[in-house]
Amino acid sequence: MLLLPLTLLALQAGLCGGACVEVDSDTEAVANEGFKLGCISCKMRAEVPAKAVVTWFFRSSDDQDFSQLYEYEEKRGDILDSRFEERLDWNGSKNTEDLQDGSIYILNVTFNDTGTYTCTFKRTLIYTNYNFENSTTKLIHLHVVPKLTRSMASILSEVMMYVSIIGLQFWLVVEMIYCYRKISAAGEEALRETEAEYLAVASESKENCGAVQEAE
Repeated sequence: MLLLPLTLLALQAGLCGGACVEVDSDTEAVANEGFKLGCISCKMRAEVPAKAVVTWFFRSSDDQDFSQLYEYEEKRGDILDSRFEERLDWNGSKNTEDLQDGSIYILNVTFNDTGTYTCTFKRTLIYTNYNFENSTTKLIHLHVVPKLTRSMASILSEVMMYVSIIGLQFWLVVEMIYCYRKISAAGEEALRETEAEYLAVASESKENCGAVQEAE
């Protein structure tokens, strides 16, 4: 029963594959495991070429100020904080002409990675006669835990997913029943009209036959 709604959802996702959706990053990482710091900033005009620079900053729970962590520009990323040396990698867009995902990946999370991260997109839209520059900053509060715990938000989102699937199934069943009844009613109406036309023709033929017999 779940196959049909899941297929419809997959088709819908395929149709929307080219769209950019800004999704908030996860905020809970597990120590000694990998973790993706998500940062998505959608370009305002899809048909306009653009250049973008993504810069990450980090402030630990012991720091007073932010320090520059990572910078990505024209397919090149540089780690600028020695605390993340050899354990940080780019996990965002590969197409420099449409850079919208500026996510990075921490290969081996430590408890010292707990803190506040900022991701800044500095984008230049290139028009025919001028360039338009804008800047967008995302803020992420990361907490490192010994093992993953399910938050109430994740539980609710999973429940809502199942409710949506069941609701979609119910809607499809109602639509099928409605269409079936509508087709059946139309068929019965057509059958009654055909029967009435047949009786009318038969009655007219009978009257014609009687008139002919009287004339003879």
